[in-house]
Amino acid sequence: MKAQELQHLNQQLQQIGREFSEQIKEEVNHVINNSCDAFEADFKQLQSRMIRRLDELLDTFSVAYAYRRATISHPRNATAPLIAILVEAFYYLANQLEDILVESSQQVIANYFQQLIEKIRKSEYYHQLYRLLDHDGGIEQEIKTVEKVVTQALVSAASVECDRFVRESPRFYDEGTFSIYQFRQTLLQTSQGYDAESIVEAEPAIRQLLKLDFEPKVSHTIRKSFRQTINQILKTQLIPMANQQADEILQQYPQARAYLEKTLEQEAEEKIANNRRLLNVVAENIGAYNSAASSINSCLQAMQLSDHLLPVIGNTEFIYATPASFDNDGKSDSNGFVNSDKVVEV
Repeated sequence: MKAQELQHLNQQLQQIGREFSEQIKEEVNHVINNSCDAFEADFKQLQSRMIRRLDELLDTFSVAYAYRRATISHPRNATAPLIAILVEAFYYLANQLEDILVESSQQVIANYFQQLIEKIRKSEYYHQLYRLLDHDGGIEQEIKTVEKVVTQALVSAASVECDRFVRESPRFYDEGTFSIYQFRQTLLQTSQGYDAESIVEAEPAIRQLLKLDFEPKVSHTIRKSFRQTINQILKTQLIPMANQQADEILQQYPQARAYLEKTLEQEAEEKIANNRRLLNVVAENIGAYNSAASSINSCLQAMQLSDHLLPVIGNTEFIYATPASFDNDGKSDSNGFVNSDKVVEV
């Protein structure tokens, strides 16, 4: 049995690596095809958080604060144009949205990799790998390393994505659009004076202007571009790792061989010890039976009922099969016992 186990060890390791690689590819493909329910729920949560955060920022945006920042940046001037207020607002909104997109992305990735590890731990090949190596062959460590790389890549991608929010939408100032009409109406209102009051009074109109610009940009990010970014990062990081780890598992054949030899020896010793216990129990039972049978037979003989005597067990001996038990006369059975032709009185 030991030789047979060792003969198939290399094939087992190769199969384990193949199954691990195939599972990673399948899990990534589920994400790309929007068929991973847990990931979809987390990404929808990211979308909702971005939308809610934009609404909060627009509702709480302070034109007075933006005006102060604009005038502080230009100490020679006592007034600021509407464009300066919009510039401050664009930077403020973009940076605040970046914070929430980064945070949400990190949560999405953390949940995904946690669920991925849990699925792997439940797989049959993972349990088999533990039996062959007494550890997972470095699978979980590699996955956690990839998680860090993916997280950092998404943080950078979120930063780039939100940095683009600073630019106005491509058609924001197109003729005939509501946004250009709103901009002109807001400009008309803010041009009534040169102090802060005229700007502050136009706060509702400025907020509406910002909403017209930012809502399409945020929507494009969370519904189109950023999801593809996540998919691509997961695919380019996880699949190469899975292929490399499959090769790494196969390279651990020497460790697996040494551990398997040790395990098989331990299993054999445990089987021998168990058989010894069973043999002792059988011997005790035989002794008890023979003692009882002898007493009953004595009574039957006294009653002259010798034809009804109980048989006494004593025509077969079971010798426990230790390595020294095997000789030319004895043959071991599947339970580790040697059947002997000796007749022993019990």
